[in-house]
This record gives sequence, structure tokens and C-alpha cells, in this order.
Amino acid sequence: MGSMSYLYAGVPVTNQARALEWFAAFFGRPADEIIGDEALREVSETAWLFVTEQPDRAGGALLTLGVEGLDVSLSRLAARGVNHEPMETYGNGVRHVVVLDPDGNSLSLAEAPQD
Repeated sequence: MGSMSYLYAGVPVTNQARALEWFAAFFGRPADEIIGDEALREVSETAWLFVTEQPDRAGGALLTLGVEGLDVSLSRLAARGVNHEPMETYGNGVRHVVVLDPDGNSLSLAEAPQD
């Protein structure tokens, strides 16, 4: 297998219009691109998340996004009405929190311990 350098991760939803609003609140900005039925957001230079209306598959996505400044991110989400599950701290010091979209897709946020 050749090298892989880009990731496009999909999140199936039941209602694209509702998802566009929720993901805009989650990311703090509207979609970067709309291509056909997919709303894409650039997460990093080599990673994109796309949201697509697929009601029969909605609710099963499991994603973890590495962040810096987790507390700031959670405050920003709370200000936009986006709730999260209780914070966990793993044995290696990683702080992790699950955020569920309206369909139950899991978009976890994780922050590595500071050196």
C-alpha cells in the first residue's frame, strides 16, 4: 500500500439543514465548502470532516479531535448551547470529553497533558 496523507471523515446525519447549524456552532464557523450533498470543514491541513444526510446511517460516527485549550473550547461550545458528557482524565493524563450531535454522533475532544 502506498502512503496515505489525507483523511476525509464522514458524519451521517438525518437532517442536513439542522446539522449545518449544529456543526457551525461546534466548529465556530460555517462549512468551508459545500460539494454536492456534503458540507466539508477543514480540521487541519491534511484532515477534513464532511457531514452528509444519510438517515439510515446517522448516529454511528465516532470521532476524536485532538485540541489544545480544551477548557476554552468547552466554554465556547457552552456559549453556543452545545453540551457535552462529563470530562474524563486517562491514566496518561489525556483529558477527554464526548460531545454528541443531535443524531447521537460522537465527536470527542481530547487534550494531551501539558509538558
